[in-house]
Amino acid sequence: MAEPVVGEEVSDPDHSRRRTVRIVNTIINVICGLFAVVLAVHIVLVVGEANQGNGFAAMINDWSAAVSLGLRDLFVPENVKVRTFLNDGLAAIAWLAIGGLLTYLVRKLALPGPSRVQRRYLVR
Repeated sequence: MAEPVVGEEVSDPDHSRRRTVRIVNTIINVICGLFAVVLAVHIVLVVGEANQGNGFAAMINDWSAAVSLGLRDLFVPENVKVRTFLNDGLAAIAWLAIGGLLTYLVRKLALPGPSRVQRRYLVR
């Protein structure tokens, strides 16, 4: 007669790897999201005609220039607001796409395939 099962233990040998991948993906998402937010704030400041002599506006302008991925002069309409919206908006979308692609690749390359759960039955 089979002994009754008292409890189950599920072991995950890849726990530390999964945790590391989650941490790396969180860092990637935070950085790419921060870059997109800086670009969005720059758009708001330009469309709202913020004083570029203000320290905060100047800082955001410098940061957004640094993370614009070279897209600052991709579209060159006469209206500065439209130009900023198109160029920085495209750069912000690109940063979000880059973050999504990088996290997908990290997950696919660093994590094992289908879940390999090993069950051990504990008996008295």
